[in-house]
Amino acid sequence: MTLDDRAATAVEAARPRTENPGLMSLGMDGFAGFVNRMDQMRRALADLTELGDATVVKGAARLSAQLDQVEPSITFIGQVKAGKTSLINAMAGWPGLLPADVNPWTSVVTSIHLSPSWATAAAGANFRFFDPQEWDRLVEKGGRMGELASRAGAEEELEKVRRQVERMREKSKGRLGRRFELLLGQEHRYGTFDEAMVERYVCLGDDFEDDEGEPFDMRGRFADITKSADLMVDHANVPFKLCLRDTPGVNDTFLMREQITIGAIRDSRLCVLVLSAHQALSTVDMALIRLISAVKAREVVIFVNRIDELSDPAAQVAEIRESIRATLRKHEGPAEAPILFGSAVWGQHALQGTLAQMSEDSRAALDALARHDGLDGGAAAATPEDVWTASGIPALYRALGERVAEGIGGEAIDRIARSVGNLARGVTAAQRSIGLAVADGQAVHLDIPRLARELDAIEARATLALETAYDAQRQAFCVRLDRSHHNFLDRATAALIEHLEKYGEGTVWSYEPTGLRLLLRSACQVFGKRIQDDARAILETAAAEVSATYRAAFGLDQTLAIEPPEPPRLNPPVAIAQTIALDVKGTWWRRWWLRRKGYRSFASEFYKMISAETAPILDELSHDHAEAIRTDLMRTLATFLEEQREIVTALAEKAAPTPDDLGAALGYQARAERLRQIEGVVATMRQQAA
Repeated sequence: MTLDDRAATAVEAARPRTENPGLMSLGMDGFAGFVNRMDQMRRALADLTELGDATVVKGAARLSAQLDQVEPSITFIGQVKAGKTSLINAMAGWPGLLPADVNPWTSVVTSIHLSPSWATAAAGANFRFFDPQEWDRLVEKGGRMGELASRAGAEEELEKVRRQVERMREKSKGRLGRRFELLLGQEHRYGTFDEAMVERYVCLGDDFEDDEGEPFDMRGRFADITKSADLMVDHANVPFKLCLRDTPGVNDTFLMREQITIGAIRDSRLCVLVLSAHQALSTVDMALIRLISAVKAREVVIFVNRIDELSDPAAQVAEIRESIRATLRKHEGPAEAPILFGSAVWGQHALQGTLAQMSEDSRAALDALARHDGLDGGAAAATPEDVWTASGIPALYRALGERVAEGIGGEAIDRIARSVGNLARGVTAAQRSIGLAVADGQAVHLDIPRLARELDAIEARATLALETAYDAQRQAFCVRLDRSHHNFLDRATAALIEHLEKYGEGTVWSYEPTGLRLLLRSACQVFGKRIQDDARAILETAAAEVSATYRAAFGLDQTLAIEPPEPPRLNPPVAIAQTIALDVKGTWWRRWWLRRKGYRSFASEFYKMISAETAPILDELSHDHAEAIRTDLMRTLATFLEEQREIVTALAEKAAPTPDDLGAALGYQARAERLRQIEGVVATMRQQAA
């Protein structure tokens, strides 16, 4: 059997296998408002489908498909040994799905796509490998850390990185043999999967043979080169599609995983920072603070795991919470983010029905918490539901539910609601025009080519206006970025000279780059707000012009108003969070310092190194970050106007019907009443959401 044959072999159905899967419903009530809005929207689309012609039905089907594809994504980041993966497994209702003992070396971002049983989703798993360019960057330059060390002139550190890279490359070739280079840039797809398959791609092992006789099922066989894994899981207790994304740590030798995690956060709207109850007492990793600081506080939830290992969790929680808040305030983190406490271990035992198999310490902690919460009999009397609640997972789901409804989920439904309202209003316009014609005993004559030309002209004007506004705001953005960069470098260099004058060259100086990150974040916020304001005005003008065009074509009054789409949300500028030279406190920085001689040498070389080290961040913000905003804006405008063309196409199919045809086939008065009801439902939903 070839490698491809084995890759295509089905394993078993991707469904959670636990004793108490119904526990997942506890906590899902936090999504009730969001689910209710989705159901209302589905009913409105069904009504619209019944009333519309073939083209309107097509538009409604497209919007229904968009609604079915709404999948809020939640990215989990955390400290080493915080139990992040165990927490995700419990939240997915599948203990053991992802290996919790993954070697810290692994760089895989694993996304678990939870889908309700009724949803039609692509089943199975998809594993993507690093492409040759990414691998070459690691091998030739030692990743981000190698580039940093090279700029700093830290030859010893650079050589150490190169040796580690070489060992990793030889190990990977040992695992994969001749297939190593062939697999780069490729992916493996499966119709179904199990835990053993997941371990082959995301969990590193050390037992392998050097020849091609090694077993295909070997643990960690592909883990060295796997970049991402997507697992599709059916779950009866999940009311809508939801993605739980597990990320690698951020403190690896090559800073490769930091880059990968930054990309994962950029693609998500919600972020859960998982801390250990023991580590959280002292400090939060600075790399993690930098990451969550790039995300809005309302989109961050902090979960303190492993309270099952505390001697008295009820009494210690307040102390831990205040310690975390103080650390976040000190380092400009999201100090107002909610902080929840729990235990993934308790959650897994509750799901598996293995409460009797808890460790003695875990049971003692649960007993202390149960008695504090007033449960007679303590842990001995606790039901799986009690333990599941104590695990903190229901509370975490409820916190996430609020944020989904307010954020990405609510925005997605609102976007679809606007389109549904516009589609209903377009059909209403046609019906009213037809109704007037029937009343006069006249046929309906619409100049469809002229309508299409006017829509093209509206799009051309709006596109030009949007391009012009974007170019102007991006230019101002780049100026602000450069000014922030140079101001930081001038202040840092001045602080260095002051240090040298005060303490001389024998004392190593340090300087925090937090100021630079705050300046860059402020520049991104100003750019985002201004371009969204410009885009909102342009979209409103385009919608007003479309409305006027319809009114003129149908001979209607001022009551017809097409609603513009909202400008797309902006991805967080997480590139700001990446490690730079001033974040590194290792021995190489001391060696760099001691090799400098003379104040002028210190100042000029420091300025040059930090300028080169931070320049890639500015490039990322001014190019990739800004271009992504432009792409989303243009897509929003194009989608909006394409929807209007669908309405025009629907009207073209009704060109010049006779009054008798209309009265018999359309029943326009009854249909008009139903359409008003649909518009009313959509308007009520929007008001309630606001």
